Amino acid sequence: MGGVREKKAEYFAKLRELLEEYKSVFVVGVDNVSSQQMHEVRKNLRGKGVVLMGKNTMVRRAIRGFLSELPDYEKLLPFIKGNVGFIFTNESLKDIKDVIISNKVAAPARAGAIAPEDIWVLAVNTGMEPGKTSFFQALGVPTKIARGTIEIVSDVKVVEAGKKVGASEASLLNLLNISPFTYGLTVVQVYDNGQVFPPSILDITDEELVSHFVSAVSTITTISLASGYPTLPAVPHYIINNYKDLLAVAVATKYVFPEVEDLFDRLENPEKYAGAAPAAAAAAETEAADEEAPAEEAEESDDDMGFGLFD
Repeated sequence: MGGVREKKAEYFAKLRELLEEYKSVFVVGVDNVSSQQMHEVRKNLRGKGVVLMGKNTMVRRAIRGFLSELPDYEKLLPFIKGNVGFIFTNESLKDIKDVIISNKVAAPARAGAIAPEDIWVLAVNTGMEPGKTSFFQALGVPTKIARGTIEIVSDVKVVEAGKKVGASEASLLNLLNISPFTYGLTVVQVYDNGQVFPPSILDITDEELVSHFVSAVSTITTISLASGYPTLPAVPHYIINNYKDLLAVAVATKYVFPEVEDLFDRLENPEKYAGAAPAAAAAAETEAADEEAPAEEAEESDDDMGFGLFD
């Protein structure tokens, strides 16, 4: 009993040390994860994070004991259930997530396992003898005999995502050497600086954030303009719209002030400005042609010199 108490005290001290040292914690699912996979994850996280495993009851008891000084970690308690572990880090959360989920291994189908995605049997020559045809027919897999072997005629979905794999389906997949499952660590929840959120948040890109922000600002501006309630994003629009109204009043009343003198001049002498645009365009074209001419002459000169030397 004394040894057990010492181990618990040591574990509690280690957990407390990690909670104080690291600002982020990944709660990870470790169902069907082998010890070799855990070793690979620990190796890949070396210098970036620390993996800690332990019994859920002991972890919950330890965290409850720290709540008086570390109250934010109470948010982790609802997720400490099932077969889970913890990864502590101060590095980029997205980078650590990529390391966590990257180590996966293929595994054969097992009867009773839940299919993570649709499982298909593809059209292929199985190389099996015709005596097994009835087995394929029982599962609704269309076949034909080609050169004395069973050939699957078309692709067939044998198990839908989220459904349990039956004994017959498992036998068929194993018979065809199909390993449709992959097992590895999964991220259950992420804790960062007092906030808890699902791992899908880490998949949001900067471009998506900017897009959502711009959309929100646009919505606020539209509501503000429609309701007449001033907000900061709508201020530039209010100024521009009011200035347009001011210009319209000035034009209607022929009241001239310094800021609209140029506008009135354009309205009263349109012919003066009508010829200005074509003239400016022609000048720009002439200038561009002058710049291209020396370059063409230089190219011709070089070509002549080159051919003169070798002809």
